[in-house]
Amino acid sequence: MTRQKTLKALVRNRMARTGETYTTARRHVLAQRTDLSPFPTAVLPGYTATGGGTHPPSTLLRNLLAHRGVSFSEAMLAGLGGGIGFLYAVFEYKDFPYPTMTVVAQHHPEPFLPAALARLGFTTSVTTTSSAKVAARRLAETLAGGAAAVCTLDRAALPWHGVVDPVFGDPHDVAVIGADDDTVYLDDGCVRPNPLPRRDFDSAWARKHRLLTISDAGAFDLPTAIRDAVATTMGHMTGPVLGHAYDANFGLSGMSRLVDALGDRKGRKGWSNLFGRPDGFFWALRRLHDCLELEYTAPGATRPLYADFLTEAALDDTYSEAAAMYRTSGVHWSALAAQALAAAPELARYDDLAERKLTLMVTEGARASAEIQAVSAEMAALPAEYAAGTPLSPAEQDAVFDALSERAAAVLAVERQAVAVLARRSANSLS
Repeated sequence: MTRQKTLKALVRNRMARTGETYTTARRHVLAQRTDLSPFPTAVLPGYTATGGGTHPPSTLLRNLLAHRGVSFSEAMLAGLGGGIGFLYAVFEYKDFPYPTMTVVAQHHPEPFLPAALARLGFTTSVTTTSSAKVAARRLAETLAGGAAAVCTLDRAALPWHGVVDPVFGDPHDVAVIGADDDTVYLDDGCVRPNPLPRRDFDSAWARKHRLLTISDAGAFDLPTAIRDAVATTMGHMTGPVLGHAYDANFGLSGMSRLVDALGDRKGRKGWSNLFGRPDGFFWALRRLHDCLELEYTAPGATRPLYADFLTEAALDDTYSEAAAMYRTSGVHWSALAAQALAAAPELARYDDLAERKLTLMVTEGARASAEIQAVSAEMAALPAEYAAGTPLSPAEQDAVFDALSERAAAVLAVERQAVAVLARRSANSLS
């Protein structure tokens, strides 16, 4: 409890200095490494920073490039990788008690690392194999050559993630930065390398054994790379992404679908129908919060980080104009996420547990796996506890959905303005 109070005080001090939202300031505070003990000797020489930052894929790439002697900010890499996006999707699973909702607020589905690296002139090699033996040999050869390897693991199999919803165990990129006979060391969000027993790593890396390595950089022009990235991002916010009917779930159209679903009281796809039972209501609200602040995103639906990218790029006044809009949008997305967790005391309890879990993941990682698992178990039990207590009535639930829909509609209006500014500038620059 004392540790959490200290964290909150540090975060609020940073908020006062920088104007950041609580969630963004918290990530920066947590990224400050206080344990200065040396990394394990098995870690690659020169790989001196793990974790940190606000957006895990951008931070991972920043650390990988720093090991190669190349320095870029997290914001610049986030923008070059595609920056923002918006996917709104609802799925139903046979063994899950209610529909599942996901928002992906970062650029999607183009793979982030290859996209950013290609714009920076790097080439990448991606190999897959069903043979564990072949995969182990490739990994050993990469490390022996002094390079880190990006491996795609099952996130649910990593104990320091403490995945609350097993159905969401999903492909997750980590950097393998060292290994000995018994242990593999990973750069995965924590400010120290996360050790994982080799047998557990092999299990998490099963099936395709996907491995990405980075080759030497070629020539590139940063302004051209920035313009290309912005044009791609704005194209996916406004137009086809996959080239079929599912595109309606992406970009501004996806945001509009979320607004409509929150406000729909009678339709099959409205939240009153999808998440009308108390435990489903609880689950949907905390899932909305997590997708805007914690998962598949940086805080504020990745918008503040994208604003930093546009400000750093500074190619013309248009970028500054759009940056201000996205900064405003990010504040509103964070406010919407906080509003979702203000609907019931049990949701506030979830928020406290989520903050405790994030703190442990970033500062302690694998060393706190048992505590993270225990916190995750508390989080997973909360929907049923809420439903068994005194949940909101259907009319009260609908009032919550209405308020969220109204706020989301206001954010959508800001996003449309920002996209119009950048889409027009991108079209002019590429014509």
